[in-house]
Amino acid sequence: MKLKMTLLAAAISALAATGCERSEQSQAPEQAAQNKAQQATAAADSKPAEQTDPEAIARAKQMFEDFFQEHLDRSPEFKTFLGIKEDYGKWGDISPEFEKETLEINKRQLAELDKLDPAKLDDATRLSLKLYKRNLEQDIEGYKWRLHSYPVNQMYAAHTSVASLLINQHRIDSTGDAEAYIARLSALPAHFAQLQENLEARAEAGTIVPKFVFPYVISDGENLISGAPFDDGDDSTLLADFKGKVEKLEIPDEQKAELIERAKTAMLEKMQPAYRDLIAYLKELEKRATTDDGAWKLADGDDFYNFRLGVYTTTDMTADEIHETGLKEVARIHDEMRAIMEEVGFEGSLQEFFEFMRTDEQFYYPNTEEGKKQYLAEATDIINTMKGHLDELFITKPEAELTVKAVEPFREKSAGKAFYQRPAPDGTRPGIYYANLYNMADMPKYQMEALAYHEGIPGHHMQLSIAQELEGLPKFRKYGGYTAYTEGWGLYSELVPKEIGFYKDPYSDFGRLAMELWRACRLVVDTGMHSKKWTREEAIDYLVENTPNPKGDVVKAIERYIVMPGQATAYKVGMLKIVELREKARKELGDQFDIRAFHDTVLANGAVPLDVLEELVDEWIAETKRR
Repeated sequence: MKLKMTLLAAAISALAATGCERSEQSQAPEQAAQNKAQQATAAADSKPAEQTDPEAIARAKQMFEDFFQEHLDRSPEFKTFLGIKEDYGKWGDISPEFEKETLEINKRQLAELDKLDPAKLDDATRLSLKLYKRNLEQDIEGYKWRLHSYPVNQMYAAHTSVASLLINQHRIDSTGDAEAYIARLSALPAHFAQLQENLEARAEAGTIVPKFVFPYVISDGENLISGAPFDDGDDSTLLADFKGKVEKLEIPDEQKAELIERAKTAMLEKMQPAYRDLIAYLKELEKRATTDDGAWKLADGDDFYNFRLGVYTTTDMTADEIHETGLKEVARIHDEMRAIMEEVGFEGSLQEFFEFMRTDEQFYYPNTEEGKKQYLAEATDIINTMKGHLDELFITKPEAELTVKAVEPFREKSAGKAFYQRPAPDGTRPGIYYANLYNMADMPKYQMEALAYHEGIPGHHMQLSIAQELEGLPKFRKYGGYTAYTEGWGLYSELVPKEIGFYKDPYSDFGRLAMELWRACRLVVDTGMHSKKWTREEAIDYLVENTPNPKGDVVKAIERYIVMPGQATAYKVGMLKIVELREKARKELGDQFDIRAFHDTVLANGAVPLDVLEELVDEWIAETKRR
């Protein structure tokens, strides 16, 4: 679990125009593109030009880019993510000294931004200034909680993220790129040594990931040093990746063979010892771990958890308020599920219906390679069908492509149910919707629609790709994010297709409700564990009783919420705010309300905190009324 990230880390994870004229619904593609290019600066039109200072605006924009670049220069991994092949053979510095340097950089940047006069800026630049300062202030505040994080957990960990980066983001287009790959393999001992020091510092401060995590992360590490060249099995995950990439190079076969042999040597002499040392340390650390799961167990745990709730929800809601909201939403959704239960003619209690949905074979693909291929094909079809309806809902649409992939075998046992990876800004990598097909019993057919809409279209792919492609938006906003906004949009995107006629199968509509119920229950169990001292078992029992999800799905989810305190609350809080703002706009605008323009208002500024989103929607409502 990373604490509130630096602006750079926020961009890794981890997400300005307002209303548009109704006549734009039938505009030509080239006009739509022109509108898109104007969006990031359109908000400035509401302020008379004579009240702004062009030099002050230019200076502020340059500071945003310079400050972003300053952080970018300190992260080889983020450069790779952006497709920049600088420091291509390196890993980032994760030492305490580097972390302290980052804090001082943030303080200096904030002091320089404080010198800017917001009154001299146009609306769009003033918003960027507000967001940059807010992010820096939160980063600075979060520094005191730096030892409350779990750098190695089953959701994301340094020893698996390095492999994921090499496989998914480290392109090999030349021999130099291959050399950089080998250099990264060779640099793993030093990188993992820093990681061990960080884990020990946390352990001494009382921050050790709960005991249940260790088998997952140890297994993940062992998986990465299994197979050739480490033993006589098939090629290991990284060797297979390196070979596949090198074979595509247009170089002599002898040169390819030499590169592959050098990679094998680096794996045997550098990578394998690094993983073995880390695994040995984790096995010793496991002996010191406890079964206490909540953030309350950490030093000043209640204050830490409240900070995390603020970071993730971008609100001042208390744990008790979030818990009560969850209970009310669970009750409402249960009532809607009972209506579907009656529609399909099921006789019995809601819990009995849940059990039927968990266990009846009609709702699951077989846990075979063929079953997994069927799932991926169906998920792709769902997304392609939705693509054909985007004009009904959106003015601005992403240019980046989207593909559906299964989570890679080396991490599928511990990874989450589904997630999304942004496309490369330069277009060399599409957006990816990852489905975890390790156990098909955890991936029911009736949830496929909602899951594809959330992770793909119109969910994360729409929101994150549009943000990256917006012209004139500072880089820190293109690649940054706020979980309540990003995940709130993802959950809202599960609802929107229902409103235009999707989920025709009542079981699929039940799946939509099941996904929403899942997020409502998160409000209850996250606050229950981290604030009310529920045990892992109590939280598991609550989800089993109140959701139709399979037991394996439930266990994996609760374990996720344990290592990421507060994160799970952002989804429903964000969705509720987006729906609230939409209904407010619909009520105030009446016949003037245009769902496409509302969605543009939500998406065309990139990710923003929920209070800022409310301001933007209010401005759009007022502007629309003046027309």
